Amino acid sequence: MQIGTLPRCFALVPCAGVGSRAGVGGPKQYHPVAGRPVVAHTLAALAQVSRLEATLVVLSPEDRQFEAVVPGFEGERGWVARCGGATRAESVAAGLQALLERGVQPHDWVLVHDAARCLIQPGWVDRLLDACADDEVGGLLALPLADTLKEEVGSADLTSLGPRVARTIDRSGKWAAQTPQMFRLGLLRPALLHAQASGSAVTDESSAIEALGHAPRLVRGDAFNVKVTWPEDFALAERLLGGR
Repeated sequence: MQIGTLPRCFALVPCAGVGSRAGVGGPKQYHPVAGRPVVAHTLAALAQVSRLEATLVVLSPEDRQFEAVVPGFEGERGWVARCGGATRAESVAAGLQALLERGVQPHDWVLVHDAARCLIQPGWVDRLLDACADDEVGGLLALPLADTLKEEVGSADLTSLGPRVARTIDRSGKWAAQTPQMFRLGLLRPALLHAQASGSAVTDESSAIEALGHAPRLVRGDAFNVKVTWPEDFALAERLLGGR
């Protein structure tokens, strides 16, 4: 592909975590929900987005489960790379390098999506693509905060009954980040490498882009685009996926 042609779009799904907070006795992305592993629901939804050329799943080098729980994924639009790191940022950076090695160009778009956001719907991804296709920076799905925010007191004041409120935080203008997060490979990769070199703790791709002085676009997501993190999240995902 020659520089100057229309950028293509690829999805990147970091899937190298152990999901210790989920309490399911193993990687949460492989835990069954509504008859299928969490990550299988995620990948099935992304496969329905016609504008995505391919989806790359980034696994741990020690992963020996993926092919068994998601049989038949690999192919023309399904790619796997066992190069995941200890953190999300390391896994995404390694995945971007794998995309480069597969011929993805710096001006192509990469949509990074959490493996554990298994309720994602193709329409939400299309909404992000429509909003950011002509944007200079890129953007992410997110939701304006509706709940009142509280900050807890320091750990020295904790009791066995739980923390206490230190203050209320103004929620105006604050959004809860979701995924996918959509940036050009040639911007996202150096942003993540810069964060790693500087020792900055980035919890999502947008924060790495922000650290370089850019302002990603906020695209309204959906309240059901939840990340399965805690044990009770699995029950919620089971109900919602079963209802579909």
